[in-house]
Amino acid sequence: MWYYSADATGLALIISMDELDQMWEALLSGDPARIRRVWRDLTDDESLAVLAHLKRMRDEPGWDPAQRDAAALAVNILHEQAQ
Repeated sequence: MWYYSADATGLALIISMDELDQMWEALLSGDPARIRRVWRDLTDDESLAVLAHLKRMRDEPGWDPAQRDAAALAVNILHEQAQ
């Protein structure tokens, strides 16, 4: 299975589900180095979408507490990196 996305130029990006799973596994790993490494590889549009999703995971009900904690940690690490 493949995931299709487009960047700001409309260029289609094709990412396998395995790659997508690996990306989210790294982002939710709690490992600052892995989180930063994945973040560096995202396009601007992808990073905006990922950050918005992490914030929804952190703030909205319905997520497992461990997922919420991992998302909150990732958001904090990414905010620290931006400063």
